Amino acid sequence: MDKKVKIGIVGCGNISPTYLTQAPTFDILEIKAVADIIPERSQSRAVEYHVPCVYTDEQLFADPEIEIVVNLTPPKVHSEIALMALAAGKSVYDEKPLAIDRTEAKLMLKIAAEKGLRVGGAPDTFLGAGLQTCRKLIDEGAIGTPVGATAFMMGHGPEKWHPDPAFFYQTGGGPMFDMGPYYLTALVSLLGPVKRVAGTTRISFPEREVGSGPKQGEKIQVEIPTHVTGLLEFASGPVGTIITSFDVCNSNLPRIEIYGSEGTLSVPDPNTFGGPVVLYKPGEKEGQVIDLLPLRDQNSRSLGVADMAHAIRSGRAHRANGEMAYHVLDIMHTIHDSAREGRHIEMTSTCTRPAAMVSGLPLSQLS
Repeated sequence: MDKKVKIGIVGCGNISPTYLTQAPTFDILEIKAVADIIPERSQSRAVEYHVPCVYTDEQLFADPEIEIVVNLTPPKVHSEIALMALAAGKSVYDEKPLAIDRTEAKLMLKIAAEKGLRVGGAPDTFLGAGLQTCRKLIDEGAIGTPVGATAFMMGHGPEKWHPDPAFFYQTGGGPMFDMGPYYLTALVSLLGPVKRVAGTTRISFPEREVGSGPKQGEKIQVEIPTHVTGLLEFASGPVGTIITSFDVCNSNLPRIEIYGSEGTLSVPDPNTFGGPVVLYKPGEKEGQVIDLLPLRDQNSRSLGVADMAHAIRSGRAHRANGEMAYHVLDIMHTIHDSAREGRHIEMTSTCTRPAAMVSGLPLSQLS
């Protein structure tokens, strides 16, 4: 069998150029085909990025050479595309979130397990140099025993700049489902799974107005909470707080901090692969900026796909896996469930904390 793993990309929208640019930088990946519901769009991407085949979805699923389907479609059809790919015998890697509905996400994992296939899910930023450096510091005891964490994604929503932002305010959208996967995946990769949550939510502005593009001036009726606060009890002991908001004009809060018995770790933006990473020790007025591990620190979306490809070839577990992506999806839903029900809720899902990345290899290779 060829060492390279051939992939097919379904969905040629705004995020696809990053994958089409980055996937070829990994020795193990080869882009065989692209597909999109708008044929002109997939044709354009294929020409621009020198992809050999332009397919319909059905043609892509039927190609026996393609082993991984990279699913870059809108969140509302993630599960539909993923389930079709799995039915065709392909492993699948979904952009975030894994799905909108927990039932369909669980079905993905069930079918994959029955067929001996892989399910992976973005984000893969936790595999970059910044968060992996934080992982190493925590594992080595640089902050002692972790006792708490905070995570903040504070902004005023995308409607001022996004040309078609309505989906951000519909079921499956909102600040938690849009950006929460970055923050929760980072926290789970650093501290392990969550065992219990509580949540409070609100809709601060029931109507939004599109601020740019051809739909400028159109009104959006908000269907989902736009300010979401969650309390997280980690199975390993720490207690965390996460706030994601589309309702905040300005903020000076950090992205993520991890608090330990012997120090505090300032974690970089989990929507990036780099730093800075700052370690604060007791009695020190200023933190120490930590040198990053020799891993990818620039935009490297496709890192999770490449890691899955290596795992397929070697038989090991892949890191940006469906089990963790489902746990993150479940946490987000459970925060909203708790807000509606007014009580703490025990998590019914869990996951294994992914293995740390192996540093010191050429950036085009993984282990």
